[in-house]
Amino acid sequence: MQIISDNPSADGGQHGLRGRDLLPSVAGAALAVAAAGGFLAFTDLSSPLRAPFTVVFMVVAPGAAVATWLRQLEPLGRTVASFTAALALNLLVAQAMLAMHLWSIRGGIAAVAAVSVLLFLLTAVRSRAGRPARRQAP
Repeated sequence: MQIISDNPSADGGQHGLRGRDLLPSVAGAALAVAAAGGFLAFTDLSSPLRAPFTVVFMVVAPGAAVATWLRQLEPLGRTVASFTAALALNLLVAQAMLAMHLWSIRGGIAAVAAVSVLLFLLTAVRSRAGRPARRQAP
């Protein structure tokens, strides 16, 4: 008979990740890979990891920015919507750059990064505006 407990010391010293603990770890790894992809693409370093890491950056950066706007959705719906929005944003940036005859790899990555940062900042402003003002004691 096995006893199941939420106490981490009760598992016999084995330290593994549970399902709910796995999501922040995966998100952190995706963020690290995306940051490395952006760095490798901007510095034009010759690496076999540059292309896949840059693709991860192009999906994770706008996807995470959109996901912050969609906190009221369930996790699966938020994931699907943010992934779809990330692909749409990438397509819109590419279409706009091609229409203006300004296409470049670095320019596309910079444009997607700028839009993602703008979405993050707008989310921060929106969440700050939604909070009630703090009252200070006299």
